[in-house]
Amino acid sequence: MAYDFKLPDIGEGVVEGEVVRWLVKEGDELRQDQPMVEVMTDKATVEIPAPRAGRVVKRMFAEGQVCPVGKVLISIDDGSADAAVAVAPAPVATRPMPATTQTTTGVLATPATRKLARELTVDLGNVRGTGPGGRITSDDVRGSQGGAKARPVASAAGDVRIPFRGLRKKIAEHMVESKREAAHFTYVEEVDFTQLVGLRARANERLKDQGLKLSYLPYIIKATVEALKKFPQLNALLDTASGEIVQRREYHVGVASQTEDGLVVPVIRNADKRSIIDLAREIDRLAGVTKSGKASREDLTGSTFTISSLGALGGLLATPIINFPEVAILAIHKIAKRPVAVEDKIVVRDMMNLSISVDHRLVDGYDAARFIADVKDSLESPGLLFLEAI
Repeated sequence: MAYDFKLPDIGEGVVEGEVVRWLVKEGDELRQDQPMVEVMTDKATVEIPAPRAGRVVKRMFAEGQVCPVGKVLISIDDGSADAAVAVAPAPVATRPMPATTQTTTGVLATPATRKLARELTVDLGNVRGTGPGGRITSDDVRGSQGGAKARPVASAAGDVRIPFRGLRKKIAEHMVESKREAAHFTYVEEVDFTQLVGLRARANERLKDQGLKLSYLPYIIKATVEALKKFPQLNALLDTASGEIVQRREYHVGVASQTEDGLVVPVIRNADKRSIIDLAREIDRLAGVTKSGKASREDLTGSTFTISSLGALGGLLATPIINFPEVAILAIHKIAKRPVAVEDKIVVRDMMNLSISVDHRLVDGYDAARFIADVKDSLESPGLLFLEAI
């Protein structure tokens, strides 16, 4: 006989999950604890293992479909005499999602309406329901901001269609939320890295026997955190429910990183308490676990300020999108030799541009400029702040 395995309550207000990838086919024989399926929630991508051995009878949801918590996800024949409902082992988090407000948990809406809202990137928490008891209808979703009915796109010969789901879709939803909620503006400044280039070279010469090579990122993080202490409005968030600005006194720096699956933001926790060398080691550790898909939820959530870096591909400037609900994001660009005027002489220096996008609701242009000026001063005159790395 077969028993029905229901999507378990993953906790933290999660009410449904999208089937990202089936790891087993109908007819496959399962071992106990064998990974069966990857399910993505608003919190994380979780890998759900088989609660016991058996044969897969039927997969109830296709990849890309959404399964509510408590609904049958898969039917398994374990050879028992009576049908039963399986209790799964704890799912394993594999890729936590970018932070969101999770405002849709308490609203009244059918699964079909919720699915439509996701497709149109509409936040149900901001939609007024006109249905019975305040229930949100499909028409309410379509009539809300950004909720115009999606129109099919015609294809031409040779076009390749890729399912818009999983991490790519979650990134899109998060970016749209940020652009909708935050009043973005971007400020750009150039920084002379010449002295820091020399300092880093000397530090790496001394560290080569330790198997550690410093990039510029630890120095930039250090300078950024020191500036955040002076300008706490940039290490804040807006609590709209209470009508309060929350200035954070912890400094957890997210570093936007590209993976094969898409953009993720590993987090360096308590960056203010770390040395340059400790920052470098933590950056290396996070890069390793992120690339291998073994990052924990704590590794990828809880940032208070984000830095985006494309390294040698960094270009001249960017207008980065804020990692909402944070209020600012700093983009660092490539270092290049450029002619500049120094004491009325044209000389070649190692220059880099910094771009910062901030939420104008909380941060004025003057404060953003002063913040960048402070970061610039630290990077152009690397003194006691970076002495430990020499």
